[in-house]
Amino acid sequence: MYPALAIVERLQDARGKKQDATCEESVASEVSAHSALRTPHSSILWIGGEGGVEKTLVERAGIPFAAIPAGGLHGVGVLRSIRNAVKLIAGAWRAWHLAGKDHPAAMLTTGGFVSGPVAVACWLRRVPILLYLPDIEPGVAVKFVARFAQKIGVTTEDSAQYFPARKVIVTGYPTRSDLAQADRAAAIRKFDLVADRQTLLVFGGSKGARSINRAVEAMLEQLLAKYQVIHISGETDAAEVQAKHDALPDELKRHYHVFEYVHEMGFALAAADLVVSRAGASILGEYPLFGLPSILVAYPYVWRYQKVNADYLAAHGAAIRLDDETLSETLGPTIERVLIDAAQLQTMSRAARSLARPDPALKLAQVLQELASA
Repeated sequence: MYPALAIVERLQDARGKKQDATCEESVASEVSAHSALRTPHSSILWIGGEGGVEKTLVERAGIPFAAIPAGGLHGVGVLRSIRNAVKLIAGAWRAWHLAGKDHPAAMLTTGGFVSGPVAVACWLRRVPILLYLPDIEPGVAVKFVARFAQKIGVTTEDSAQYFPARKVIVTGYPTRSDLAQADRAAAIRKFDLVADRQTLLVFGGSKGARSINRAVEAMLEQLLAKYQVIHISGETDAAEVQAKHDALPDELKRHYHVFEYVHEMGFALAAADLVVSRAGASILGEYPLFGLPSILVAYPYVWRYQKVNADYLAAHGAAIRLDDETLSETLGPTIERVLIDAAQLQTMSRAARSLARPDPALKLAQVLQELASA
């Protein structure tokens, strides 16, 4: 979701700076399992799947949200594939009507199974499409939508091989402006951290990562004896992680900061000396932005895109990738080895920062506006 939110933010910034009444383009923005249409009145309609987590976050950003039926077809079994195929047809019909009502001048998509029906509807309505690939390797939905896209933005040069060269623009990963505004001093105040104590950030995504949470819990007292930990557990393990916090002795508890979810993620990233996380697409933009060294644990039960993301940062010296199945044995020694080696931390930080690109969200917003005005 966040790349599309970042691009929408740049579109709105540009609109705020332009008082020209002739700027009547409408823009469609679809992310992962989500889309948004910008109408001639410059409002945004975000289209997402029914029952998805994005509705709350999108409306929190002040963007109207519309849901359409959709479902994945890859790796879900025969019966579910049939049901989801019916949903996708119904979703395309609903998206066709939305596009007909709002008359978008362009669409932005970042993939996900909702992108298919929206892209088909926009293509049939002759709406130009900008596809942005957050991960390095495209999944099934992105490969499908790429056939209809006029332009394809990619995070790194490594992704260009998957698409026709005439369509590809290397942009980097779009991040929201509030991330860059966070600094370490403000982060220390926000989380009530000890300024001269190293900080480990543990993060598994909005739903969490059970293997990471359990591995950290098993070594928690040893970690807290030396370091302070910001642990964003996700909703699945929130109660268990909070119980672990509450059971700690007071002298350790003050160094363990637990949250189910953090909306102002920039402060958590700015506070950290090292992060342990999954390897979703955001690591390709957010960790380079902060020059943040990382230990990455790819989620093992989906297509290999997280492993490819992690290997990209590791190959550039910015990260270390660990296997999920051996995490309980490898995580503790790896954290210790990195945090006690100031030279390695600095080297990894410089390597991460070297991968950052200037304002990818603005670049993609400009491409979208060019498509809309063509």
